[in-house]
Amino acid sequence: MDDFPAKLADLLETTAGRVRALTVDRIAQWTKMAALWFVAASLGSLAAIFLGIGLFRLLSSVIGVTPAYAVLAGLLLAVGLFLWIIRTRPAKEGS
Repeated sequence: MDDFPAKLADLLETTAGRVRALTVDRIAQWTKMAALWFVAASLGSLAAIFLGIGLFRLLSSVIGVTPAYAVLAGLLLAVGLFLWIIRTRPAKEGS
């Protein structure tokens, strides 16, 4: 019975360590990964925007501004039409 306080302290420390490993450590890892994904998505979006602007300016310097807008509109229309065709249709009720 002399070492009961030491055993109790060890038990409490072990339990606290397990609870921390199951909760706080996992949440810290998820938070770190979410922050890294947010930074990567922001930089990727920024790169895509700059690439689009650069390609439009290059196209407008080659063929002119008005035809460049027409080409861009046609491209976006084709992409939208493609997405409209491949969309999933909702299931009909009753069948």
